[in-house]
Amino acid sequence: MSMAEPPQTDVSRPSALPTAKLLHRPALDQSLVDQNSEEYLNAIEEEWNKKLDAEVEILVDGMVDIVSLASIGDKDKFRIAQEAFQAELRAESMVRAANSLLSITHSLKLLLLLSDEAQIARWRDEEIKNIRHEKSEAQQKVAVLLDELFRSPPQPT
Repeated sequence: MSMAEPPQTDVSRPSALPTAKLLHRPALDQSLVDQNSEEYLNAIEEEWNKKLDAEVEILVDGMVDIVSLASIGDKDKFRIAQEAFQAELRAESMVRAANSLLSITHSLKLLLLLSDEAQIARWRDEEIKNIRHEKSEAQQKVAVLLDELFRSPPQPT
C-alpha cells in the first residue's frame, strides 16, 4: 500500500447520491398560504391537541388491556405465555407514548421560551387594561348602590 491510497476500512463510502434532489424545495400547500395568522395558529393548536389525544388514548387503552390480561383463572402455560407477551407489548407501546408526551411537553416549553416576548407583553398589558376597566366599572356600580342605600329614607318598622 502506497501513501497515495486511502486506508482500507469496512465502512461503505457511496460515491454518488442517486436519490438526492438538490435545490428542490417542496411546494407549499396553498391553503397554508391563504390562512391568516390566527387561523394558522388555531390549526397548529388543533394539530398539537390531536397528538396529545392520540398519545393519551394509547396510554389509557394500554392500561385497560393490561388490567384485562391480568385476570386470574384456569390458564394453561401457552395462554399464560401469550398474555405475558401481550402485556409486554402493551407496556412497550405505553412507554413510547409516554416518551412522546415528554417530547411534546419539551417542544411546547421551547415554543414558549422562544416565542415573541413583545406579543406576550402586549397581550398581558391588554388584559391588565381590561381588568382595570372592569374594576373601575364595578367600583362605580358599588358607589351608586351605596349612595342609593344611604340616601333612602329609613323604613318604618
